[in-house]
Amino acid sequence: MAFDPNVATARYIDSLGPTALQKAHDYTVGKEWMLLWALVVSAVVTWLIVRWGILDAIDRRLPERRQNLRAFVLSFIFLIVSGVLSLPWTIYDDWWRETGYGRTSQPFADWLGQNALSAAITSLVLAAFMIGVYWLIRRAGKRWWIWSGALTAAVMAFVMLLSPVLIEPLFNKYEPVPPGQVRDTVVEMAKRAEIPPDKVFMFDGSRQSNNFTANAGGVGSTARVAISDVALKSASIDEVKAVTGHEIGHYVLKHTWSGILFFAVLAMVLFWLAEKLYPRFARAFGSDAKIDDPRGVPVLFFLISVFAVAASPFINTFGRTLETQADMYSLETENRPDALASALVKTAEYRYPRPNAVEEFVFYDHPSVERRVRVAMEWKAAHPDPAAAK
Repeated sequence: MAFDPNVATARYIDSLGPTALQKAHDYTVGKEWMLLWALVVSAVVTWLIVRWGILDAIDRRLPERRQNLRAFVLSFIFLIVSGVLSLPWTIYDDWWRETGYGRTSQPFADWLGQNALSAAITSLVLAAFMIGVYWLIRRAGKRWWIWSGALTAAVMAFVMLLSPVLIEPLFNKYEPVPPGQVRDTVVEMAKRAEIPPDKVFMFDGSRQSNNFTANAGGVGSTARVAISDVALKSASIDEVKAVTGHEIGHYVLKHTWSGILFFAVLAMVLFWLAEKLYPRFARAFGSDAKIDDPRGVPVLFFLISVFAVAASPFINTFGRTLETQADMYSLETENRPDALASALVKTAEYRYPRPNAVEEFVFYDHPSVERRVRVAMEWKAAHPDPAAAK
């Protein structure tokens, strides 16, 4: 009987069972609605901070001529206060709901401590970034938004360079894959892709999440491939090869640099829109600060939130393109379509595998699991294994 990719794809997806599929559906659809509710929370928090005059009171204590200091301090204070006001929502979204769906086993105290650390680091980085944004607004005139792309690219590259060395070890333990068959396999794959074996790590991702994950990150000398202990513990050798092949694909195809370029261009569009729309949003929130005044940073960040939601179909399309390329790299170099399919099915527990076309286009930053499995099965049909035919 001839091999049918569609039948094989359906068999893989159906192997989850109706209960797991329904749970994945409910979890995923809920996540999609949460994006819109998060925007509402952001609007309320922005309104409260502006109405209470928190930044106005702090600004009166700062030297008027120290523009860079004002930009940093007001941005940092805003981000911290915003994080505190949003904390009940963040707890529900990132911990309570994830725990309820079995996506994390992290104790609340550990989650809260890591969340506070992450918020502090993020606030420092973004506040430093805002120094550059406000400097551009003051010095580059009405074309300041054009230069914002270069600023975004530089900051992203800097953060990605330092993150594997200084930031990520604060949240997880990264170490070489333990000796054994898995390590031998991963090292061999890395060598074939001209990746130094010491660039492939295992990290204790189970601390935060029960999800089957891996990633390729960093830039230049800090670029690396990292596989969660969840993936390594629950995967067969063939699945390890398929998943590692996918992540090595991101590394070899230089997707990090593609991402930096993409988001640099996106930043220019964002700040161009901010230039046009800021006055209306400032009036709506009751702020008298102009766009070049750091007191208006709450309004500017709300604009960023709105833009992120509006641009999500384009951002997600970019992400799906890179993931498709990495899947194809794995298939071309490892030729393990069934192992890739079975590994992908494990991710379907937290990403519904059968969305409709509109839902996938708008909300999915990876192709649907059904689509990815079908590609693997079509590859299998076009590249039959000679050993399997004997």
